[in-house]
Amino acid sequence: MEFKRRPTRQIKIGDVLIGGGAPIVVQSMTKTDTRDTQATVSQINSLAIAGCELVRVAVPDEEAVESLGEIIKRVSLPVIADIHFDNYLAVSSIKKGVHGLRINPGNIGSRARVKEVVDAAKGEGIPIRIGVNSGSLEKDILKKYGGASPEAMVESALKHIRMVEDMGFHLIKVSVKASDIRRTWESLKLLAEHVDYPFHAGITEAGTLFSGSVKSSAGLALILKDGLADTIRVSLTDSPELEVRTAYMILSSLGLRKRGLNFVSCPVCGRCRVKLPEIADSIENRIKDIKEPITVAVMGCEVNGPGEAREADIGIACGKGFGLIFKHGKPLRKVNAENMVDEFVKEVQAVVKDMRK
Repeated sequence: MEFKRRPTRQIKIGDVLIGGGAPIVVQSMTKTDTRDTQATVSQINSLAIAGCELVRVAVPDEEAVESLGEIIKRVSLPVIADIHFDNYLAVSSIKKGVHGLRINPGNIGSRARVKEVVDAAKGEGIPIRIGVNSGSLEKDILKKYGGASPEAMVESALKHIRMVEDMGFHLIKVSVKASDIRRTWESLKLLAEHVDYPFHAGITEAGTLFSGSVKSSAGLALILKDGLADTIRVSLTDSPELEVRTAYMILSSLGLRKRGLNFVSCPVCGRCRVKLPEIADSIENRIKDIKEPITVAVMGCEVNGPGEAREADIGIACGKGFGLIFKHGKPLRKVNAENMVDEFVKEVQAVVKDMRK
């Protein structure tokens, strides 16, 4: 199935193209204290290895701004400064060399303060993401709609968009997010009727690794199906590297990006004669950082196992006390259960090595 992308303007953050037909971009946000320069640099560099393409950092005070300049010098990813309440911090972050801003104009203050930020961004060619969350809508809009409905969220977003447009600024990316799927999806659909700016999408405050991954997968599948995302973030109460990995798994599952591991394993039934959950977990953990687009199958019995293993780039179908490894659709060799994980991982690594030639 081919998902038709919504046509948008194109912007550039650092060297990353967003919208206008560019590939959907995966981003995350650091979870370190930005004032801790070394910790933040280390996390951003780890995110780059994981495949993150844009990174956002919280800038809550002047000390964080001071760290920001050094952080930018020491990382390869474009850095977006996340600013709330203080126009001075936004302008100062631009002077430190950030590649983009995320603001909610509604909490920056007066129109004059917003204009200071917009003029500074315009002078440096820095895009601004106008971010609207259901949890921080203006009181008058909440009263008008009786809550944070999609219509309320879109009215808030449009008010801020029109404000910065009136200031002659159009390097805009927009997000409207809620912690539930339906409001986020419906808000993006409604907003798409009014603007052609690229959208950043995700289910905000999605939850812990398990619940957040499920909720994000369901929500982003709907959003991506309708072509309503140009960048995505999976928001988890967990490491940002796992956010990136989950995002790529979602995109890969939908055929929208090809990067890294596609891991296939059976759910296990009474026919299984090996400890497949332990085997599968061990194998996946040892190969999870592969960057090449590879499908690996770990199967538990002779019913679907050989077929799934043949369809994968490299797969294993288990029997009683052994496993049969398949490589590119053909049987390769048998391995004993005792050293199954080690031997199979070696074969996976060999396939990856061949892919790199």
